[in-house]
Amino acid sequence: MMPQITPVILCGGSGERLWPLSRKSYPKQFLDLIGEGSLFQQAATRLGHGAAPVVITGDDYRFIARQQLQEAGVSDAKVMIEPEGKNTAPAILAAACHLASRDPASIMLVMPSDHYIPDASAFAAMAEEAATHLGKGQIICFGIKPDRPETGYGYIRLVDGGDGGGAIMPVKAFTEKPDAETAEAFIEDDSYLWNAGIFMMRAGELLGLAAELQPEMLDATRRAVANSAKDLDFLRLDPAAWSEVPSESFDYAFMEKGQEIGCMAFSGAWSDLGDWQAMAREHEADGAGNILHGAAHQIDSENSLLWAAKDSQVLTGIGLENIMVIAMCDAVLVADRSRAQDVKAVVAKLKKNDIDQAVSRERENRPWGWFETIARGETFHAKILHVHPGERLSLQSHQHRSEHWVVVKGFATVVCGNKELTLKPNESVYIHVGEKHQLRNEGAVELEIIEVQTGSYFGEDDIERYEDVYGRD
Repeated sequence: MMPQITPVILCGGSGERLWPLSRKSYPKQFLDLIGEGSLFQQAATRLGHGAAPVVITGDDYRFIARQQLQEAGVSDAKVMIEPEGKNTAPAILAAACHLASRDPASIMLVMPSDHYIPDASAFAAMAEEAATHLGKGQIICFGIKPDRPETGYGYIRLVDGGDGGGAIMPVKAFTEKPDAETAEAFIEDDSYLWNAGIFMMRAGELLGLAAELQPEMLDATRRAVANSAKDLDFLRLDPAAWSEVPSESFDYAFMEKGQEIGCMAFSGAWSDLGDWQAMAREHEADGAGNILHGAAHQIDSENSLLWAAKDSQVLTGIGLENIMVIAMCDAVLVADRSRAQDVKAVVAKLKKNDIDQAVSRERENRPWGWFETIARGETFHAKILHVHPGERLSLQSHQHRSEHWVVVKGFATVVCGNKELTLKPNESVYIHVGEKHQLRNEGAVELEIIEVQTGSYFGEDDIERYEDVYGRD
């Protein structure tokens, strides 16, 4: 029998080098970038229907993760919530503590949630082979044969040029993001592979290694898991214990210090889609090297990337050379393609200047669905509200605005003061300032509402909640 493998999916990060498409409020792992479901959904289903995945994420993403898991047909995943990000080592240790409490021999396959691996069957076959040959106390990392000098990736150096005589090869050293000259040298040396950031080990054995190498991290992580609290169908790690956990990467805390480290090379296609150059490589170019996405058009341009996020937004380029233009409704990026790695610096500058678009998109996701602003002025704010079947907004009131709801799709159950109404398309209701109200979708189809707010203040903090099934304050 093949050993059972539990996927452990690290679902953090904001993907800032893919701004403005990827932002902190809805990062790249949740986006459908290639047309095959989101990267997170691909990671959750990559091994097929085996052991239930363990997902490690933050409070901001728990409902997005659960919604996307359900859409992908993964209903049994354990979603663990970090009170704050502590890098990859504590997150992986928390998953190991959870799994080892049930079976210390559990084989963990740790994967980032934002990588693109188009051949899932080849990857699953590689994972099964690695699990079959996993030695006692061993950690296996997975490497990719470099096809270009890449300064944005880490590298694995194999012993004796990788000629270890078996599927799992011994590792000599790790190198983090080298400079351009060093990356060029690595390309010519068969000893080096890209570090894919994917690891396999047994849960109990990782805890034993942590007791030796990272006792302080292990102690605090164990307490955070032992004192975790069930929150709806999530497992929330204990904030007090988690605050004592040292922040460290898994590579530095374990891979660079461990003795039993092996590597398996993956021959299939792989990308972390880390920046716009990586995105461009996954899309077909025309005869002049241009990549056009959405309603994008060009004349006399070469080697340029024109990305229109919405079909209603027409993007045109004339006489461009080696330029990338990423156009969204609320933000546009224009840059030389050679500066793709520097997009993160633009985001940092926008954050410093308190520009909302640095972290937020025009569409804001909520546990019940999403809303999107379509118009705003000094005394009004118009939105589309999209409520999933069976979901509901909190029972709430506002002190600074009134609201007018018009149903455009589906059927709405509305609480308004002491009344409960059922509205169908083209019907509406007016909610006065200070009046308790609630919107529910008790039907089987998606519900869409046009909401027009009028008043003096429209911030999300002008919400007083009385009942909320999602446990929000």
